[in-house]
Amino acid sequence: MIEINIGGVPEHFNLAWYLTLKNGEYKKEGVNLRWKDYPGGTGEMCQALKNKEIDLAVVLTEGIIKDIIEGNEVKIIQTFVQSPLIWGIHVASNSPYKNIEDLKGTKAAISRYGSGSHLMAYINAQNNNWDLKKDLKFKVIKNLEGAIEGLSNGKADYFLWEKFTTKPIVDEGIFRCIGHCPTPWPCFVIAAREDFITSNKKNIETILSIINKSTSEFKEIPSIDKTISNRYGQKIEDVQEWLSLTEWSQNVLDKQTILNTQKQLFDLKIITKMVPYDHLIYKL
Repeated sequence: MIEINIGGVPEHFNLAWYLTLKNGEYKKEGVNLRWKDYPGGTGEMCQALKNKEIDLAVVLTEGIIKDIIEGNEVKIIQTFVQSPLIWGIHVASNSPYKNIEDLKGTKAAISRYGSGSHLMAYINAQNNNWDLKKDLKFKVIKNLEGAIEGLSNGKADYFLWEKFTTKPIVDEGIFRCIGHCPTPWPCFVIAAREDFITSNKKNIETILSIINKSTSEFKEIPSIDKTISNRYGQKIEDVQEWLSLTEWSQNVLDKQTILNTQKQLFDLKIITKMVPYDHLIYKL
């Protein structure tokens, strides 16, 4: 049995992976798939792919595109979540900042450079017509726990993170959410190291077949809202809203979406060049 390592954030988006692993579905097909949580998000996983600590990763679209263009020998093999990610814009509960405009020129907490929290700060700045050179400042805080500490003690002023993940922290009165910033593209993709793809196409197809069956039926799982609520400490009404907004995908990103995403990242100077479709995408 082949052992394959995959990484992802420990969030509700990835529950389908947990359920299929728990059911032993990969092992039945001769694949010992080992899941590793990356609380630091996409930037941390890009590094893990580069270091060959993992073979596959469920990562943010914008982060992996930037990392591939910068030389990481990885390819996107499928879209995982088709719908946008809704990033909440958070401040500490006792912060003087009341709206997004108040944050102009203040310091954004980011998990690491190249992460979604970093790149989406640019999208938010662009949406609000800020000067990208003058009005954006950053403080690296590693993960959500680091953000709670960083915002609470004034090391940083605001933090972008998926709004449903942070909702319990808002409900607890640690953060205030003062706005939202949805991604202008499908949010999560599955990426794999190029050298791994070359020697493991059949195993990758097996893995995708299992996870795609699970995600296509995910919303029909009995009491799935209660399962998510209990596992991730979220209110049932928040889970139901999240389920209504989220669409998984079993397809590869199309050429137009890749072009549009690259164009926006290039215009924001997040990437230094645009590359052909097959530089980013591998169709199995």
